[in-house]
Amino acid sequence: MCTMLYELRIYHMHPGRLPAIHARFSEHTLTLFKRHGIRTVDFWEDADGKETIYYVLEHEDRATRDRCFETFSADPDWQSVKTASEADGPIVSGIEVHFMNRVPYSPAN
Repeated sequence: MCTMLYELRIYHMHPGRLPAIHARFSEHTLTLFKRHGIRTVDFWEDADGKETIYYVLEHEDRATRDRCFETFSADPDWQSVKTASEADGPIVSGIEVHFMNRVPYSPAN
């Protein structure tokens, strides 16, 4: 059985800012995630039109996750990207984070 830790992140956007989060992830954030060892499983956007995206990350364990996000958050390139992408105002109004473990009967096992 897989013992990886999965992290579901749900981002709620300020009105009209969904294109900005898509641009930031596709043009910058995913590359920075790779640089810091943050593994992305997949991304989704809300099917009912809410300005919300959902994505799942895979980590070896919670300590590794915390270290990776600490170095990512401190990266001057990330700080620059975040500041530039929010020149027209904040993008994300709220973030939900949920940590998950696969169950033994998951088809992914």
